[in-house]
Amino acid sequence: DAIDAAAVREALRRAGIALDEGDVAARDVARIVNVLAKAEADPAGRVRARRHTMLDDSDINSTRHARAVVNAVIASIVGDPMVYVSGGAEHQGPAGGGPVAVIARIAGTDDIEGSV
Repeated sequence: DAIDAAAVREALRRAGIALDEGDVAARDVARIVNVLAKAEADPAGRVRARRHTMLDDSDINSTRHARAVVNAVIASIVGDPMVYVSGGAEHQGPAGGGPVAVIARIAGTDDIEGSV
């Protein structure tokens, strides 16, 4: 779902990024090239059994709300708001959820060829 911080942490771990008390460890911050995700407001109008208003806000499209939420969750873990969250995650995961991917440099390298 949109606040699934555990999935973000698991993606970071699988990319070899160390975590320190749930956030990216200082020694690995520079290894992160970017974190990419897809986001969509849950069409049932709920996040973890709590009502959300993303679908009926008259000012902002629901996708913008969902992207902002997912961006905030990811940024709070990696310590950098410069992540990419794309909208329109229908059929790319469970309702209200979507994929997350981490692009990271291989430990001990500082060049583009060292990226995975």
